Formats: sequence, C-alpha cells, structure tokens
Amino acid sequence: MAPTNKAERKAVVDVAAWMFNVVTSVGVIIVNKALMATYGFSYATTLTGLHFATTTQMTAALRWFGFIQSSHLPLSELLRFILFANFSIVGMNVSLMWNSVGFYQIAKLSMIPVSCFLEVVMDKIRYSRDTKLSIAVVLLGVGVCTVTDLSVNTQGFIAAFIAVWSTSLQQYYVLHLQRRYNLSSFNLLGHTAPAQAATLLLLGPFLDYWLTNKRVDAYNYNLVSLMFIILSCTIAVGTNLSQFICIGRFTAVSFQVLGHMKTILVLIMGFFFFGKEGLNLHVVLGMIIAVAGMIWYGNASSKPGGKERRSLSVPTSRQQKHASFSDSNEHDGSV
Repeated sequence: MAPTNKAERKAVVDVAAWMFNVVTSVGVIIVNKALMATYGFSYATTLTGLHFATTTQMTAALRWFGFIQSSHLPLSELLRFILFANFSIVGMNVSLMWNSVGFYQIAKLSMIPVSCFLEVVMDKIRYSRDTKLSIAVVLLGVGVCTVTDLSVNTQGFIAAFIAVWSTSLQQYYVLHLQRRYNLSSFNLLGHTAPAQAATLLLLGPFLDYWLTNKRVDAYNYNLVSLMFIILSCTIAVGTNLSQFICIGRFTAVSFQVLGHMKTILVLIMGFFFFGKEGLNLHVVLGMIIAVAGMIWYGNASSKPGGKERRSLSVPTSRQQKHASFSDSNEHDGSV
C-alpha cells in the first residue's frame, strides 16, 4: 500500500509542477505580448534581465528566511551554464529577427531531437520505438499548427543553430547540475539567477538597441506600462522556478515535448484575446495531432523500456544484477 501511496503522491506533485509551469509560462507570454504590441516595450533582452533580477530577489528572501540552505556550485560550472543560457536568450531573439516566423518555429521544434541526441550521447539513454514515434507525432502536430512560410538566409540559419544548441545544452545542464551537486531547484536558481540578471542587464540595452534601433532609457514609461513590466517580472519568477522544477523531476526531452502544450494554449488564448485570425481548421487539426502525440509520449516513455539508461557492462553475479536493476528503476522514476 505504501508504494502505491508514494507513487500517487509523486504523480500529484508532478502534475502540480507541470501545471505551475504551464500557467506561468502562458501567463508571461500573454503579458509580454500585450506589453510589446500594445505599449511598444520591445526590449526583450532587457526585460529578461529584469525577470532574473526579480527572481534573484525572491531567492535572496527565501535564503534569508531559511527556506534555502547554503550549497556549492563550482565557478566553472556556473560560467558554463550562464554561457549556454545567455546564448539561448540572445540567439532566440536574433533568430526571430533574422528569420521568417515559419523557420523560427522549425528551429524551436528541432530542440527536441537535439535534446534527445544529448541524452543518448551524454547519459546513454535508449528510447523505445513507441517513444520515438510519439515524439515524431508531436513534432508533426506542432509543425502543422505553427509553421507557415519557410524562407531562410545564412545569418538567420546561424542564429537559429546557435539558439537551438545553446537552449538544449542549457536545459540539459539544469538536470545535470541538480544531480551532480545535489542541488534543489531553489538552490540552482539561487546560483544562476544573479549572474544571468547581471549579464543580461549589462548587455541587454545594447543588444536591444541593435535589434530595434530604440534605446530602453528613451522609452516613454507610464503607470500602465510599469504595471505590466512588474506583472511580467512577477509571473516570470514562477516560470523560471517551475522550469527548473520540471526538468529536475522529468528530463529536458520530456520538458520540451510536453512543453508544446503551452504553444497550443497560447494559440487558443490568442484566439480569445486577439481575435479569430490564426485559428482555422488547419491549426485545429495540428493541435489535435500534437495533443494525441503528447498523450502517447507520456504513456510510452513511462512504460518499462520506454526510456531508460543503457547498461554499459553485463553483470556477472546476482548481486550486480540486482544493483543494476535498482539503478535503472531510480533513473526511470525521474523521466
């Protein structure tokens, strides 16, 4: 009875963490869309820096109240993570500017096979046929939903390539650092958020000026726009935290695959908030295919052998076989 209760508790926490990420991610997208489209605050990199500055304040407050214990992360690991994370943010912004929306969406979809490649090479993960097919169905569905034109140029392709690999590496490193240094999501965010805030707030205004030809200090701030900025920063704290929680409880691939539910919700909410343009039979069909693929992926990857670490050696005794089986079960519980 106890294992069942434990499994049920894990399932409840998993669902809660996932819903937390979906709600905050969709919320921050809708708020940012209103802030940029309606109020003309088009400084995406600087705004992301403000998000991490607010997150830093949250982690500092939690540490002061004793909710976050002291932990250690080597400087070399922190710098490597910040490099990947910042290249991800800058790369995605530049890719969106230099590429068509269709190719930008294709680049985002390609993060899933890249994340799979990293898990296969770095963690020796093996995927079952059903798991691979379910991922392909999700890619097909989201592609039908979002991809329109596919014009591409050399500089846009390079920006998209950098964005895809840096984002995939950043998400892989979230789980890698949590496991290697026994860090909770709060601990890891407490290490990385201050460094990201400092670098993005330092470089963000210059990058935004290069991308938009507008200076962030020359923006016409008013009460309403400031309220939207504060709301965006507040919701983004939950987005940043829930991303670390979800990747820590699942994996980067699962986070990417199931994360496309947010894409579908954004399309649906855009229909309700911004009119009927963009939601037609073609898009609805893509949504249905994507959701079916996500359900299939959740079922296939949770089955024995659906997604597991390959054994590097053949056990030569019953004790070794038992230890290998235990390690496999431990890993399967986190994917």
